[in-house]
Amino acid sequence: MENKWFLSMVRDDFKGGKINLEKAQKLLEKLDIRCNTIHVKCIFKDNDRLKQGRITIEEFRTIYRIIAHREEIIEIFNAYSENRKILFERNLIDFLTQEQYSLDINRSIVYEIIQKYEPIEEVKQAHQMSFEGFTRYMGSSECLLFNNECGSVYQDMTHPLSDYFISSSHNTYLISDQIMGPSDLWGYVSALVKGCRCLEIDCWDGSQNEPVVYHGYTLTSKLLFKTVIQAIHKYAFITSDYPVVLSLENHCSPSQQEVMADNLQSVFGDALLSDVLDDCPDRLPSPEALKFKILVRNKKIGTLKETHERKGFDKHGQVQECEEEEEAEQEEEENEVRDSEILDILQDDLEKEELKRGVGIKFFKKKKITKVKIATALSDLVIYTKVEKFRSFHYSRLYQQFNETNSIGETQARKLSKLRASEFILHTRKFITRIYPKATRADSSNFNPQEFWNIGCQMVALNFQTPGLPMDLQNGKFLENGNSGYILKPHFLRDGKSIFNPNKAPINSNPITLTIRLISGIQLPPSYHSSSNKADTLVIIEIFGVPNDQMKQQTRVIKKNAFSPRWNETFTFIIQVPELALIRFVVENQGLITGNEFLGQYTLPVLCMNKGYRRVPLFSKMGESLEPASLFIYVWYIR
Repeated sequence: MENKWFLSMVRDDFKGGKINLEKAQKLLEKLDIRCNTIHVKCIFKDNDRLKQGRITIEEFRTIYRIIAHREEIIEIFNAYSENRKILFERNLIDFLTQEQYSLDINRSIVYEIIQKYEPIEEVKQAHQMSFEGFTRYMGSSECLLFNNECGSVYQDMTHPLSDYFISSSHNTYLISDQIMGPSDLWGYVSALVKGCRCLEIDCWDGSQNEPVVYHGYTLTSKLLFKTVIQAIHKYAFITSDYPVVLSLENHCSPSQQEVMADNLQSVFGDALLSDVLDDCPDRLPSPEALKFKILVRNKKIGTLKETHERKGFDKHGQVQECEEEEEAEQEEEENEVRDSEILDILQDDLEKEELKRGVGIKFFKKKKITKVKIATALSDLVIYTKVEKFRSFHYSRLYQQFNETNSIGETQARKLSKLRASEFILHTRKFITRIYPKATRADSSNFNPQEFWNIGCQMVALNFQTPGLPMDLQNGKFLENGNSGYILKPHFLRDGKSIFNPNKAPINSNPITLTIRLISGIQLPPSYHSSSNKADTLVIIEIFGVPNDQMKQQTRVIKKNAFSPRWNETFTFIIQVPELALIRFVVENQGLITGNEFLGQYTLPVLCMNKGYRRVPLFSKMGESLEPASLFIYVWYIR
């Protein structure tokens, strides 16, 4: 039966005799078999017996079977087929319920699967599935590791903005380093296409009264502010309907700030949020309430009530001043942590102590006060995302307003997260907090964002242009909730009564025991150093989450095989806080002298994994799909 079907599909292509490599590849595509060109080329060469670059129909059948008839899939098929030739509907139901943990499977669902994947017409008509259909089903998107339910917006989007992790980028206009690299609109376009919801725009005075965007005091090229926001307007809501925050690093004079305000209003129109929502005058609104809205994040002078009262009035030429503390010198950030700790410890008894001792308390850093001028027109466009300097957790508890957001550098944030995690979480429950890379990262490198998600920081800003582990984690985390750029934080990072501390063993956690059997690799990318399709392949499985959950395990090395390595190794992970955990699969080529060579990776939230036999798609360092390269695994977990 399968022979008859196969011959009917390929016979016409061999009417002229033998076929070459190009025609063989096209024929494989016609048979719905996805192939990596390098692998096909090597297998073609191995099976071209006369070495003339042309093969017979029998040689093509051999090539087809090598690529399409994987042993590990045959074993699964035979376990459920009563005659090793056909799966009846009842066999497929057994497989889907027992192995794939599919709930509510019935004959109509199985019938649809057969109709979709079975290529042999008479088998399809009999409501059965051949091995050809089964292998196509197992290679389909329905058998991917990522749970499709997480691939749409499924979370409650009516909580206040502070209850969400928000996909955020740093220096969005750069596409390489921060010293001489080009500024490019592509930085904004690609970030938005990836689902980013907070973009950074560094604004400086330009010629002819036109503000420009670039990395100040460097040789990076310049973009017109107007052109940047036109690009943002075009791409803002292609991937996600939820609000976009424009985080302005504003160095412009008041006159050019007015130009920025005019540009923002003329380009975005009604999409620009310029007043409080009627039902949210004194609290943060939800992503749902702000759908298709643009929010401006900048310094603001005066209250939201005053802004509302000025609505509709001409603000041209109106400038307001505020005082701002500035570091006398750019000292190490740990002093800032030390100051804020002392402030917090002593604040409650500060007045008593001063009265007792008759002197003020002197802190470590000298501050100088500078006057900052802000155009009223721009200030009034800042509603729910006002920038406010972070002083200390105690100060924020006493004085910070619901619409004020903080930016904290990674070094200071890291120290606070280790020393004051519980207070940090209390802070992020109420206030949107943005973490940004330290200034010494001139090469646009990134920090590990996980440690700041662990304490509830909403805007963990990364250099999207820089590939590597941090961006893999970023992309993996925000796969969830439909790649909308907003992920509802776990209840213990939102609940005021929670005593969660990522640095301590959890008290009321709901851990999972995760077991992964890594079965095989499917057409893995060969080594860049190999002239054929070879690599000494190994797989590393890593868990990222709270410190106690971080772990890494790896397989043995399979020598000289990137096409179909088989490991059949089982790994178990006990994950205490699965709500924050990500899992990353990394495929490497073992290198004894220069270190291992990265071949591909895939990262996703632990709780977004399907159970059963699953395919793990692989992505390049730059985040591009390497299909059909993938891993074949079996996943099982209990809570």
